[in-house]
Amino acid sequence: MPSNLHETGMKVDFKAKQFEFAAYIRDPENNPPPADVQPQRMAMYRELFFNNIDSFLSANFPVLRTLLNDRQWFELGQDFFARHTSRSPHFSEIPEEFLDYLQNERDSAADFPFMLELAHYEWVEMALSIAKETVPANHQNLDNLLNLSIRLSPLAWPLVYQYPVQKIAPVFLPETAPEHATFLVVYRNPDDEVNFIEITPITYRLLQIIEEHEGMLTADCLKQVAEESKHPNPEMIISGGLQILKELAEKTVITLVDLGRSE
Repeated sequence: MPSNLHETGMKVDFKAKQFEFAAYIRDPENNPPPADVQPQRMAMYRELFFNNIDSFLSANFPVLRTLLNDRQWFELGQDFFARHTSRSPHFSEIPEEFLDYLQNERDSAADFPFMLELAHYEWVEMALSIAKETVPANHQNLDNLLNLSIRLSPLAWPLVYQYPVQKIAPVFLPETAPEHATFLVVYRNPDDEVNFIEITPITYRLLQIIEEHEGMLTADCLKQVAEESKHPNPEMIISGGLQILKELAEKTVITLVDLGRSE
């Protein structure tokens, strides 16, 4: 019995030491260093941990990094490192954890108003580039598109932002959101290249319908978006939408299955 009690006590002490070590590594300004570890060694540990986090953030958010000077970037990374409790132990998921931090914990009036949207856009590009899915090129005859069923590629994400995130750069830093939102579809093609297309609200809705009704017949999809638009000439919407879908099929944003094809 005494042996078990002793072992339990050791576990509690070790856990407390872990918390003490981690607290200092995260935020040395507000937490004391462990008394039984040399300050130089703790400084080395902290630099190693923080530099790993910083390198992942810099690699995955390159545009955001160029918008901030070294001090601003360091302070942003330090705030994330100190405040955010990651739910995943994997380094590859740090960018998603950073997004969660920006959305739910970051609170600085000095930040760019578009920072969260820009970071999300950069995260999407990264997530698509490493996604395990593959999408082959469409080889069906697109002249018969109305008789094909449609699926949104798992490597194509329709997105809407208040800011034109695809244009943001050191020479273009909008202070307020434009009157109209920006609609995009970001996708990875069969050559594993990640690209984006700026689309109209109607095209965005078209992609939403396709995503909501996987395998929907093209004609039915176009009919639905034409009815929703309440355009006085629905045939114009259907004709224009058909041409858009052909272009998206060529880029593998949507994948097609010939309903009449026998197995």
